[in-house]
Amino acid sequence: MKKLWLLILLSLSLNAAAQTPEEKGLEIATEADRREMGFHDSTASMLMVLRNKQGDESTRDIRVKTLEQENDGDKSLTIFDRPADVTGTAFLSFTHRSGPDDQWIYLPALKRVKRISSRNKSGPFMGSEFAYEDLSSQEVEKYAYKYLRDELINDLDSFVIERDPVDPNSGYTRQLVWIDKAEYRPPKIDYYDRKNSLLKTLVFSDYRQFLDRYWRSHDMQMENHQTGKSTRLTWSDYKFKTGLTERDFNRNSLKRVK
Repeated sequence: MKKLWLLILLSLSLNAAAQTPEEKGLEIATEADRREMGFHDSTASMLMVLRNKQGDESTRDIRVKTLEQENDGDKSLTIFDRPADVTGTAFLSFTHRSGPDDQWIYLPALKRVKRISSRNKSGPFMGSEFAYEDLSSQEVEKYAYKYLRDELINDLDSFVIERDPVDPNSGYTRQLVWIDKAEYRPPKIDYYDRKNSLLKTLVFSDYRQFLDRYWRSHDMQMENHQTGKSTRLTWSDYKFKTGLTERDFNRNSLKRVK
């Protein structure tokens, strides 16, 4: 029996050694994605705080609805409730595993639904440091991967992988993603611009678990290193499997969304 276990351990060791950095990076990303499957739908409230270089702040109260798709990326609906100048603004996103995502925004001042061109996905979302592409579900197929190293971050033993967007319209050349080995949650992402310079860093904290499986960060801080601006998202009131359907994510009803 001891000899058998030694052979198994040797085999596992050889298989790990034979893995390329690209294969290992993809394996890590795939496992993180697998752990997110099966939630069906969710709703949450979010406070968005925009801070400029001088430290001045403005806030927005937002609701977010998400619907999981079996054979494609998730659908999400973002609704702005306050302040008055953005009340009624609604953003609808259909993420796809391959090809450009479909995104629309309803602006009450214009009283019309505007389609977001895939060429503009790198633009800022509602004045924040989050780009339109940051708001899409991060489907595995949208990137090429490479494992870089193991690293301790915030006392979490983590993988560090590089993921390169396959979409030529992405605003990023690459992203460095830290993924903790225990729960496969990202504590941090670095974003590099089209000149391959560090553009932004997103830090996740205050993770909480739902349905004994799904982890959600309740505090996300996006810092723009080039402008000195930042955006903080504070999440609350998460609910899962609320009964949302395709009818709740209809672009033709964006003007009437509540």
